[in-house]
Amino acid sequence: MKYMLLINSAADDTEACPDSFEDWQAYDKEVQAAGIFVTGHSLADLVTATTVRVAASGERTVTDGPFAETREVLGGYYVIDVPDLDVALDWAARCPGARGGGSVVVRPVADFG
Repeated sequence: MKYMLLINSAADDTEACPDSFEDWQAYDKEVQAAGIFVTGHSLADLVTATTVRVAASGERTVTDGPFAETREVLGGYYVIDVPDLDVALDWAARCPGARGGGSVVVRPVADFG
């Protein structure tokens, strides 16, 4: 079953980043070596984001940034293919993004086939 691991980090840049680039490289290699990697990407800096909203009238509003009231921002994701939720949760707990105020949200990928 496929699961998406949504990696959220603290929105406050002043918080110390507990994970290093090497931690991420090691995790990435583990996921790929385990044969469960489907896809994944890091997202560009939050300041590059653009938000689109469409009103009931069909009028489109475009604004800079994701100005949601949140203390976490989506930093990237992995899609993994594992037997069940328990295994997906184990991989999420290993992710460097789950440490130091971050979180990893685990969601099944819908299969409409």
